[in-house]
Amino acid sequence: MIADAHIHFFSHRFFSALPGSESLSWELPGPDSVELARRWVGELDRNHVDRAALIASVPGDEDSVTAAIAEYPDRFFGYFMCNPLAPDAGDRVEKALAAGLQGIGLFPAMHRYSIQDERVRPILKLVASRPRTIVFVHCGVLSVGVRKKLGLPSPFDMKYSNPIDLHAVALEFPALPFVIPHFGAGYFREALMVGDLCSNIYLDTSSSNDWVKYQTETLTLAQVFRRAVDVLGAQRLLFGTDSSWFPRGWVRTVYEAQSQAVTDAGIHRSDAALIFGENLRRLLGGA
Repeated sequence: MIADAHIHFFSHRFFSALPGSESLSWELPGPDSVELARRWVGELDRNHVDRAALIASVPGDEDSVTAAIAEYPDRFFGYFMCNPLAPDAGDRVEKALAAGLQGIGLFPAMHRYSIQDERVRPILKLVASRPRTIVFVHCGVLSVGVRKKLGLPSPFDMKYSNPIDLHAVALEFPALPFVIPHFGAGYFREALMVGDLCSNIYLDTSSSNDWVKYQTETLTLAQVFRRAVDVLGAQRLLFGTDSSWFPRGWVRTVYEAQSQAVTDAGIHRSDAALIFGENLRRLLGGA
């Protein structure tokens, strides 16, 4: 019963926001988000994935994921990207949560703000007022593959990407789960530190995790999993692939590599079941 906590829903609107996207060799979806959702359901069925969190991957694209979860409420959870500095951020968050989305994605380095900025607090209060919601905070190295492929600039600022910045925020909202993807994407030590101090901080395991090349010590993926379980416990790890576009679809190689790493790390089958699905369902209320 696999549940994937990290799939980007690259919708028609997402590609429309990227100049030159028509030159990609990828399949560009049409304007009907339900059709794209149907494509994902078929892809997940083929790979025996029961549930998945879909991420609206450009601010303002909440409606695409809302349509997907409305059509398939037993298969998808919905996340959306938010820039809390935008003048309409509060209204968008309220509308998205009312429509059934459960995860808000914050990308401080991308939108160039500190997670401790006073302008972020009203957004967090809105999310915290809703049960079964989470805040997804991208930390560490941020590289948007499709932008790189199109030769588009990515003027991000990594000074806002340290998981330690979450410490005071997570303490202020102790009942609100915060999810740091990619094991901190190069800030593994810092992600473990803040997670050790704050029981409402979770890590997602998504992508290839090639950030290990930045570590001063050699770490295998199995060692990453072992250390994360030892510090945080298996109940605070969420499996994810970072899948996004077609025809590639669901990145099974990521699942296979992580499944092997969990086995190599000697993690018990009951803990593996938590990581690969049960934790996400518990957090967001899925059966």
